[in-house]
Amino acid sequence: MSTTEYPEHTEGEGSSVKPRFSFISPIHNSISVDSAYSVVPLIVILALLTALGRAAEKPNLVIILADDMGYSDPGCYGGEIPTPALDRLARDGVRLSRFHNGGMCVVSRASLLTGKWWPRALPEFARTPLLPEKLKQAGYRNALVGKWHLDGHPLDRGFDHFFGFLGGFADHFSGGPGYQLDRAPFKSFPPDYYSSDAFTARAIDFVRTPGEQPFFLYLSYQAPHNPLQAPREDILKHRGRYAKGWQAVREARFERQQKLGLIPTNAVLPAYPQNLPDWNTLSPAQRDLEDLRMAVYAAMVERMDRGIGRLLEALEQSGKLDNTFIFFLSDNGADSFSVVDQAMLAKDLLPGDRGSNWQPGSGWAYASNTPWRLHKISQHGGGITTGGIAFGPAVRKSNRIEAAPIHVVDVLPTLLEMTGTPATGDGESFLPLLRGEPWTRKGNLFFQYMDNRAIRTAGWTLAEVDGSGWELFNTAADPLETRNLAAEHSEKVADLEARWNRWWGKPYQPESTKGSPHYQPQGDRGTGTPYVPSAMPTKLSQRYPLQP
Repeated sequence: MSTTEYPEHTEGEGSSVKPRFSFISPIHNSISVDSAYSVVPLIVILALLTALGRAAEKPNLVIILADDMGYSDPGCYGGEIPTPALDRLARDGVRLSRFHNGGMCVVSRASLLTGKWWPRALPEFARTPLLPEKLKQAGYRNALVGKWHLDGHPLDRGFDHFFGFLGGFADHFSGGPGYQLDRAPFKSFPPDYYSSDAFTARAIDFVRTPGEQPFFLYLSYQAPHNPLQAPREDILKHRGRYAKGWQAVREARFERQQKLGLIPTNAVLPAYPQNLPDWNTLSPAQRDLEDLRMAVYAAMVERMDRGIGRLLEALEQSGKLDNTFIFFLSDNGADSFSVVDQAMLAKDLLPGDRGSNWQPGSGWAYASNTPWRLHKISQHGGGITTGGIAFGPAVRKSNRIEAAPIHVVDVLPTLLEMTGTPATGDGESFLPLLRGEPWTRKGNLFFQYMDNRAIRTAGWTLAEVDGSGWELFNTAADPLETRNLAAEHSEKVADLEARWNRWWGKPYQPESTKGSPHYQPQGDRGTGTPYVPSAMPTKLSQRYPLQP
């Protein structure tokens, strides 16, 4: 555990998007008395009761979930992207530097809301009481703003209000048929519509609703998930900043992470991926398009952070911030895939364009997931490690870093313990850790998606990518999982594999990423599909010109 300071970024301009609806439900109260003499003692009694009530007041709860955001993207985790709001939460809260998700959208979201490992969370989703359902029984009013991407409808699962879309992704500018306002189809996408701005505005409406009832806000942004799209002015701010290439960005982020105390000073970055070309081998046209790709991604992260800043301001102005616990995380690591590049170029569509659907690609996922190996859907560090941030009344000793291993299944029991609500499931409450008290995880961490899997204990990691066989890492001595010791410690491999198999509970027959329309093998030691960067067409090169 360490306390570190880091440079602050300057807040960007606020969004011009205005709230278009309100979640307000007025509550009218009246008190009548028979004479003026009875007013004074009544006021005294009410004041005492109010003071006692505030002392036992349940905290408001906010989960902010980024979508496909890399570990090192925020400034407080080593990134160069301006993220003053997240940096503020980190400075006044605690960074959970070894927080793990499920490596994939649906997996993480199911475990987050059920508190169960995903092999149980998804099959049992319909009959498992979700976090909002439990909170509603505890007296909370609940809203989901943004992406759902699970079975059923949010309003049937404990949420009182919903604005967003039900599926996995939508156009950031024009939405899509899955958008709804509560249960009604939502089709109002004016020319200035942008998803992060709209989600922020709806979230602000919700938290400003008057009343004494505590609230739970699940703010599930789609950024920076594909399609890579952002307002043009935001893209141009970043244009040219990534012309030095992904390796230079990764090394700079790694150096900052070591200075911040996130990574040991004697740690060494994993070896360069065998399936990723060296930046210097790219043509000028390839480097140009890759720079644009990352400029759009950075603009999406910055725009989302700007919205988080507006939400913090709204909570502060309404007097609710001091009693609001906020937890930030991403559902998985950055997306390394780029399966529709040629289809986009055939339509003369570039990253950032309306109607496009570009992805970050392997190079920038490699940079975003610094210092870890691999990316979204893998169960190595880059796929399942997110820069968690906790802020609010439960947090003691602010501006510190906690490296204890935590998993998304632990969020539900932690929040329920804050509210005095009983919890069931597979997770372990880490509330003592937030309070600055000793806390040690009791169980192992388990992971699986398609032909990728892992188990993590206090000192070891056993992981597999692309179904290519187990790799074993002594994480006590090698926290970045760089040296495969499987051949030297076959007995440890057998032990951890047996534990993983007991957790899985059935014959292991994984779906392969080979031939998938959405994914590709991504192993960086010989099994991954080689990344071939696309080139900027000359006729499109001035659509987002490089800035001087």
